[in-house]
Amino acid sequence: MKRRTLILGGTALVALGACSSSKFKRYNGPEVTYVVVNKQDRKMWLLHHDRVLEEYKIQLGFAPIGHKEIEGDGKTPEGTYVIDRRNPNSRFHLSLGISYPNEFDRKRAEDLGQKPGGDIFIHGQKDPSKKDKTDWTWGCIAVRNKDIENIYAMVRDGTPILLNP
Repeated sequence: MKRRTLILGGTALVALGACSSSKFKRYNGPEVTYVVVNKQDRKMWLLHHDRVLEEYKIQLGFAPIGHKEIEGDGKTPEGTYVIDRRNPNSRFHLSLGISYPNEFDRKRAEDLGQKPGGDIFIHGQKDPSKKDKTDWTWGCIAVRNKDIENIYAMVRDGTPILLNP
C-alpha cells in the first residue's frame, strides 16, 4: 500500500506541474544591463553589456514617428529612460513601466501648454487571439504575451532603456 501511495502521489505532482501555466517565469541567466529599442525597425533587444541576449518584434504607438511630446499624441518616447515599475495585473498581460516623462519632457509639454502624458510601458497583448499587424498602442511598446513573460522575468527595475527613432 505504501508503494502505491508513493506512485500515485508522484503522478499527481507531475500532472499538476504539467497543467500549471503561470505567466511568471524564472530567469537565471546573465543580467540584462540595457534594453535597446529601434522604433523604425520595430525591434527591441535585451543586452548584457554589449552582448545581445534576446531580440523581439514590437509594436508602437499609433503615430510612432517622432518623440512623444503631449498626452494622447500616440507617439512612443525617444531617449534614455529606466524601467521603473512593474504591473503583474496589467490589462495587457504583464507590463514594465518606463520612466517617461522626465523633467525635460514635462518642461517641453508645459511650454506647449499641454500635459506630457505618462504610463508608458512595455506590455503584452490585450487580446492575444487578435493578430495586430500595425502599431496600435497609445505610446507603449507592445510584444506578444509569451515574449512579455520572458522580458518581465529578465529585466529588473532600474535597468536603462534607450528608445531610438
